[in-house]
Parts: sequence; C-alpha cells; structure tokens
Amino acid sequence: MTAQHGKDILLKIEEPSGSATYVTMAGLRARTISLNAQAVGVTHTDSPNAWRELLPGAGVKTASVSGSGVFKDAGADELVRAAFFAQDIRNWQIIIPDFGSLTGPFQIAALEYAGDFDREAVYSLTLSSAGAIVFAAI
Repeated sequence: MTAQHGKDILLKIEEPSGSATYVTMAGLRARTISLNAQAVGVTHTDSPNAWRELLPGAGVKTASVSGSGVFKDAGADELVRAAFFAQDIRNWQIIIPDFGSLTGPFQIAALEYAGDFDREAVYSLTLSSAGAIVFAAI
C-alpha cells in the first residue's frame, strides 16, 4: 500500500437503520481508528521459562473511531444529533482507501460542537463499537 491522503478516509452512517444504504456523514478533517483486543493470560507455574502465555481468541475486541471537522449538510448533522440523543446503536461504515472497510454497529460516545469567533463551526465525535465489526478488503 502506498501513502494515502488522510482526507480520503470516509465515515458513513446507515440511513435509516437497517436499510444497508450508507451516506457520508461529514467532512472529517482529523480521524483516528483504534482496534483493540484484550489479552487473556493463562500463564502458570509450568509455563516455559516463566514466559507469559495467552489464550488465543479469548479476549474482548473493541473498535473506536474519533474524528473532527465540519458537517456535510443539515441532514447529516440531524442524523448524528438524533442518534446521539436517542443513544441509538446504528450501523456505520469506515472506508480506508487501498486497505478496506470496517462496517458494524457503533454508538456515539461523545459529540462536541465548537467554534471560534472568526471561523466555521466544527464538531468532534467518538464512536464505540457495539457488536461485531466486519472488515472487507478493497
């Protein structure tokens, strides 16, 4: 994979929930995608040379996505705001060019709005996974 523009990562939300139609949520200027897997230690007194041993496939997997930028339009703003206040778990799709997509249920864990006197209004949000996330290679 060659170097990519960060601006090419897309964040999409399903509209309406269950429709399998995703719309680009916003103009993200900064994004972070974190995939984590909790390790489950099974080390015991007979572990070879006292090295830690882990149980494969046993840990809890989580994904989080955070980003900031400007909303694409009033409709995208309303979709996100409504999902936050209802604390809905919605299907989201994160597209990483030349790598793949992550699709699955997320809940909006944080939503912030900000603005400077002489600049545009901006938002930031954090999504937390709420079920199985599917990776599809591009």
